[in-house]
Amino acid sequence: MRARARETTADLDALHRALLAASENTPRLREVLSERVPDDNLLLAVLRRAVPLKLLELLGAQPPWSESPRVMGGVALNPRAPRALLLKVLPALYWRDLATVAVTMRLPAAARVRAESLLVEKLAELRLGDRITLARLATTPLLRLLLADADVKVVRAALLNPRLREADLVVALEQSFVSLALLREVAESTRWWNVYAVRLALVLQPRTPLGIALAQLTSLVPRDLGRVSSAPGLVPLVQLSALRVARRSLDS
Repeated sequence: MRARARETTADLDALHRALLAASENTPRLREVLSERVPDDNLLLAVLRRAVPLKLLELLGAQPPWSESPRVMGGVALNPRAPRALLLKVLPALYWRDLATVAVTMRLPAAARVRAESLLVEKLAELRLGDRITLARLATTPLLRLLLADADVKVVRAALLNPRLREADLVVALEQSFVSLALLREVAESTRWWNVYAVRLALVLQPRTPLGIALAQLTSLVPRDLGRVSSAPGLVPLVQLSALRVARRSLDS
């Protein structure tokens, strides 16, 4: 295994030296690739290094490399990839590379937004395991959709995503179509259960299970208990209980 690793590193170093020697000479770069016939793994490894700009342009335009989603992912994530080339290759990328582009702040904003848009289009086609993985690293526009996923495992992963902001979660909880899975997972989340705005949103959501809504009341301030007591669509027991808790709070 060590011998194989040394051989792979030697192949990588040799290919990298040859590409650097070819510099920005497109015909010579094409010759290097034709002579060495690197597979996708070797190309991906070399694309993690500093390479000639013309190489990126060649790979992005020349089959068979331009038809390989993995190679195009390496082109897109190379620091030297120009904006126009980056935008051109994005539609060919696998979802994982699109997700990486979307969260890589050094890349142009237009590319990150386009990557998010393409991920939204692909979301319905992703398998459960892929949606769970994506939920852990997705950006805000995707998180809004993943929080509404039908599978509780995806919702649970989205709630753990460090990019999920309090304000975005509250907005998700306020939606008329909010899922019971999200309501239950938020109530059990060690990260979110003690956030005041989230507790209030749970109580004010008519779809929140009765036990969950009632459990939040004693943590609310009298002003918000008043809001709960008159909020339309809530179960009467929640409204009456909010009034009782408010009165006890004022009397104490």
